[in-house]
Amino acid sequence: MKTSSETPTTGPVAGMSKYSLMSDQAISRASTEGVLVLDYKRGDVEICHLQQLDTHVTLNNLGLEQQTKRDVGPFDILCVGYNICNCWVGLAATMVIGLEQGGTVTVIYGTLVVTFAMACSAATMAELSSVYPTAGGPYHWTSILAPKKAYRHLSYWCAASNIFGWLSICSGITIQPGQFISAVRLFYNPDLEIPAWEYFLYFQATNLVFLLYNIFGLRRTRWIHDVGFFFSIFTFVIIFVSCLARAQSYQSNTFVWTDFPKPESGWNSRAVVFLTGMANPNFMYAGLDGAVHLAEECAHASKTVPRALFSTIVVGFVVAFAFGLAMLYTLTDFGQVLENITGVPIYEIWFQATRSGVAATIFMMLLLCIACFALNACVEVTARLTWSFARDNAIIGSKFMGSIHPRWEVPVWALVANATVILIIGCIYLGSSTAFNAFIGTALVLQQCSFALPAALLLWHKRSSSVLPPHRYIRLGPLGWIANAVTVLFFLLILVMYCFPIELPVTGSNMNYTSVVIGIMVIFSAINWFVQAGRTFKGPRLLAEVARD
Repeated sequence: MKTSSETPTTGPVAGMSKYSLMSDQAISRASTEGVLVLDYKRGDVEICHLQQLDTHVTLNNLGLEQQTKRDVGPFDILCVGYNICNCWVGLAATMVIGLEQGGTVTVIYGTLVVTFAMACSAATMAELSSVYPTAGGPYHWTSILAPKKAYRHLSYWCAASNIFGWLSICSGITIQPGQFISAVRLFYNPDLEIPAWEYFLYFQATNLVFLLYNIFGLRRTRWIHDVGFFFSIFTFVIIFVSCLARAQSYQSNTFVWTDFPKPESGWNSRAVVFLTGMANPNFMYAGLDGAVHLAEECAHASKTVPRALFSTIVVGFVVAFAFGLAMLYTLTDFGQVLENITGVPIYEIWFQATRSGVAATIFMMLLLCIACFALNACVEVTARLTWSFARDNAIIGSKFMGSIHPRWEVPVWALVANATVILIIGCIYLGSSTAFNAFIGTALVLQQCSFALPAALLLWHKRSSSVLPPHRYIRLGPLGWIANAVTVLFFLLILVMYCFPIELPVTGSNMNYTSVVIGIMVIFSAINWFVQAGRTFKGPRLLAEVARD
């Protein structure tokens, strides 16, 4: 390849080093140091420059502007990703789903199935974020990869899925402090009746506290995510060791690994029962893309974000699988776990394992603290995603929500908008706790949808070097085809299964409202498209062509 010393018509942006009369050695260097970008071509002479693999440059090359400070360190972003998923806590908090839908088999083997699928999703996102590290994440990747005629529509619906998925995750965690506090009250006062409005007040108070903290306190306490990470690991070790040490007896291997109780839900198919119950281990990875949406706030994001994604999967699985096994081996009365008055099965398991109400209650309070760390990280990440979408002029009120407050250095209006939506979602609990619980399935389906769209587009591109340059930090090679395909297929599977009714016959009190919630979100997204986004939204596109080897 030759280059001319003429000034390119589209000169390098800040951070790019220009090479004239490029030698073979310079071209070889380009393949390892950055992206060789073609400015224009005259005959057999190509005018090129070397774009370093620096995220600031990547933003400019995508037509985006750096607006946030890069003050999130590599370990900080790993902690954020871990705190959001907090896999063992996610497994514990929703264990009632798995135990009722297939018992121990669903919890154990569901964890393995889900981990494989989510590892493929994480690998897909890691590869893309190593090339395109932006706060928009999946919807920006969709915009970049989609064909010209469809990129606005596909990107918009990917963003809508991603945002509503994150709002659903926030809602699902916001209710947990109230549920845990109420569980303790019921544990010591079994005859107590707690009305729905008390849960509602807990919910709204929690929502308000974390809104205010994220506006006024988070920037000054970045270390809070690190504290949350170590606190979670410390709590896991304490509970794990205590339950195993205090247990008088252990369940048999048959009970833990092979016992699949006869379904009492009305479904004759054990496959249906297993797949619907898989929402329990799946919730372990709710918010898996958390690190992706902080890419514009951390240095060297093209390396840091992929590492955080893989670390979340590896650490999360090891801790959660060990926790799940320990809890299932140490419970003594499976029926009592399902019928416990608190509504939180893990509370009863801890009580049975330790034979101490005080110990079980302390564990519940520790779980409450970890839920707060997780919610704090979720609120932060969801705001960054909403802010990114507003920056692309895709939301009503984008002028406000797409701005960073000059004093507090956070997207204040995006935080307020998200808190308002969560407040409205909380009102559903007053009418039906069953309908509110549908937000767990909704979060998982919409999250996976946002992962599947860019994965499908990578397959459509046949994983071409035009969209995945060969010098990227994460190179999956042939495994990339498997990772992308599994990501798409898993979405199609849970789209169907997580909308299935949990029990038969279906009544208003046991209906699965996931499809209804998704339908309502589609309606609101469509309204926003016709009112605002259809006229103003344009996702990022590559401004230069990446040269192939």
